[in-house]
Amino acid sequence: MSSFEAEWAQLKRDAVGRAAITGPMRAPSRARAFLLCVALMALTGCGTGGFTGSSETPFAGISTTSDAADAMERVSSELYDLIGLQGRASSTQPGVMECEGRDRDTYFTIFHPWDLIPASTSTAELEGVVKRLRDELPQHGWKVVEYGRDSSKNNNLSLTADNDTKKVSVKLGAYVKNSPPSLGFMVVSGCYRIPDGKKIERF
Repeated sequence: MSSFEAEWAQLKRDAVGRAAITGPMRAPSRARAFLLCVALMALTGCGTGGFTGSSETPFAGISTTSDAADAMERVSSELYDLIGLQGRASSTQPGVMECEGRDRDTYFTIFHPWDLIPASTSTAELEGVVKRLRDELPQHGWKVVEYGRDSSKNNNLSLTADNDTKKVSVKLGAYVKNSPPSLGFMVVSGCYRIPDGKKIERF
């Protein structure tokens, strides 16, 4: 299992029941924050120049956390519609984390880890979805910035794509050797600013 897979699985468990990150934006320790940074590095940059080549996470607009979470679920729904496979999608909900290098009481990022367990699967089918999305995502406003097999022992086929209009990034992978096999998604927003007079909800 790659570091991304492990952290993605943990984030998915955390997000169940809208209990992903609790307390005063605690993640909940420096070590946890570092792991989040590693897992999301390819998506948001996390201070390393990832998302659209910028040195910092792009500004996604002004929004409450609940409205931003709803927007993230709509993006995930749009991605689900592009999969083209029948199956069971996980019921995890979005979570909130702070924006790297910005005031944690003013700025926040939404992340949404979820997966799809197809009704009938084969390696060719699952990897075929990733290959097809590499070609189809650009038709829906996405730019594929990374594609290929990861460094895990399973050599999962994955891709990372940015949507500059929506200020959202996604990393998806075909985990054909998991039990059961699945397609895993990590969708991450840019940095939102909370409206004046509102507070960031921690979920």
